[in-house]
Amino acid sequence: MPISKKDDYRRPKWLFNNHLETIYPALFRKVKIKAPNKVRIPTEDNDFLDLDWFKNDSDHLVIISHGLEGSSDRPYMLGMAKAFLNSGYDVLTWNYRGCGPELNKQMIFYHSGATYDLDRIVNYASTNYEHVSLIGFSLGGNLTLKYMGEKRSRPEKIESAVAISVPLHLASASKKISDRENFLYSKRFLKSLKKKVKEKARYYPNEIPAAMLKNINTLSDFDDIFTGPFHGFSDAAEYYEVNSALYFLEGINAPTLILNAKNDPFLSEECFPYSLAESLQNVTLQTPTYGGHVGFSNANKNDLYYSEKMAVEFVKGEH
Repeated sequence: MPISKKDDYRRPKWLFNNHLETIYPALFRKVKIKAPNKVRIPTEDNDFLDLDWFKNDSDHLVIISHGLEGSSDRPYMLGMAKAFLNSGYDVLTWNYRGCGPELNKQMIFYHSGATYDLDRIVNYASTNYEHVSLIGFSLGGNLTLKYMGEKRSRPEKIESAVAISVPLHLASASKKISDRENFLYSKRFLKSLKKKVKEKARYYPNEIPAAMLKNINTLSDFDDIFTGPFHGFSDAAEYYEVNSALYFLEGINAPTLILNAKNDPFLSEECFPYSLAESLQNVTLQTPTYGGHVGFSNANKNDLYYSEKMAVEFVKGEH
């Protein structure tokens, strides 16, 4: 499938750089949406996952996955949910382990390649639907693409996927977010992650080396000491290499859109695999000039964000 040449996103004039494009919607966007049905389901390892279900009596379910240290109630999640609800779909958003209102039970949290939990969600939620589509933001985009491309059993009713602002190559993207210009983002993520480790260490004092937190200054440090070893990888390098969605794109067998803005402050050059995309049958890579990271704001607050418009059109088959 050819690389999309579409570059019609026009950012609002007051969002004149990629950082404003990224920060403004995260802090100031308000989304009015009906209250979801909240459901908690068990996992096979005696943990749990919290879901928010918005129902329209549709036969097509859209499952939306959030980004690093996000949750189901973030503005970008609610905005995408509302866009699909208004188009007649049922929508399910979910919280990764430790990202919902309550800390999860097991020592593990979540990570960029934890597709076993996404698979649990898909198999649980898709039972009463004829059609299913997956949407993922940032880390959730990597998770979605890896799931779509893995050699694993997936329900045949999964018809399409959209991944937005995706760090396709985790190692280089991790270095990128640790650049000086991204210091505030990195600091914010680390503050949240360290807090969770401290809380978890109260329940697993012998297994979790909380004292090591003082040695962590970057996300790569965190992944090297915690994320990687917690989830069965020797270090950050192995964790990144095994779980980068870039290496799973060739296995995707349903129409899939990757929407990565060229000015995304979190994404490295490797997250724009133009040569590979040209050879893929089912994956469309769209790289608008602007958008920031999970941005794509609209000047009119009542209009769909560009990412929402593209996602709805793609799932409808209007691409």
